Amino acid sequence: MLEWLMFAETYDTKSVILALAFTLIAGISTGIGSLIALFAKKTNTRILAVALGFSAGVMIYVSFIEIFFQAKDALTANLGVKAGSWVTVASFFGGMLFIALIDRILPDKGNPHEVLTMPGTDEAKASSEIKNGRLMRVGVLTALAIAIHNFPEGIATFLSALTYPALAVGVTVAIALHNIPEGISVYIPIYYATGNRKKAFMYSFLSGLSEPIGALVGYLILRPFLSETLYGILFAGVAGIMVFISLDELLPSAREYGETHLSIYGLVSGMVIMAISLLLFL
Repeated sequence: MLEWLMFAETYDTKSVILALAFTLIAGISTGIGSLIALFAKKTNTRILAVALGFSAGVMIYVSFIEIFFQAKDALTANLGVKAGSWVTVASFFGGMLFIALIDRILPDKGNPHEVLTMPGTDEAKASSEIKNGRLMRVGVLTALAIAIHNFPEGIATFLSALTYPALAVGVTVAIALHNIPEGISVYIPIYYATGNRKKAFMYSFLSGLSEPIGALVGYLILRPFLSETLYGILFAGVAGIMVFISLDELLPSAREYGETHLSIYGLVSGMVIMAISLLLFL
């Protein structure tokens, strides 16, 4: 499956630069998602509810349909069906545990599991500030999850382009398509929380930059240690992180900002878009 993880060969500078360029294009496509999200009106909370549901749909679908099974394939190929399956599941729930610990460490402001009181402000203002704090937190956690996801994905893109240049364009376009809705999922909650387009774009754009950074780290530092087993553990953990954030943060926030059905419509739409982007490059 991952023959490109064999590092015995050496590559010339031109090949390395070309592979890095493809990885950079795929990574910064999260910025394209941000530009698309610019057309959403800040005052329309129905759009926000749909967008948050959409983000959850993207993350849940790609986690269960693509990332989890990529991880399982890599691990069972090296550890055997039984051991590989157990390690995949353990890594998946390990990712959930990791992000749950981060959830507990983060400040309580905006935490949907905490009851907040804000002396000196009227109830409406307090409610607005709590919601904005929660949205900001959702956006930052989503950016973190996507950045973690894009890091090993950047390694995969870079090394596949380096080893199989003829497939580089197809691989780059496929991953770029995945990253566009991911960019939207970071931009929307941060923009609605802060009203600051530049800040929302920055978070979204930076979450994508972890992809070329992952490529550089993979080539310069991790090259001697990368294996299908490590790749599988990382990807299964990322899947767990993305599912946890979707269920714990994105969907509850989506329901709060609109009718229940709107968040579900967004959820299904996100799944459909991600499914099509995967089918286009089978």
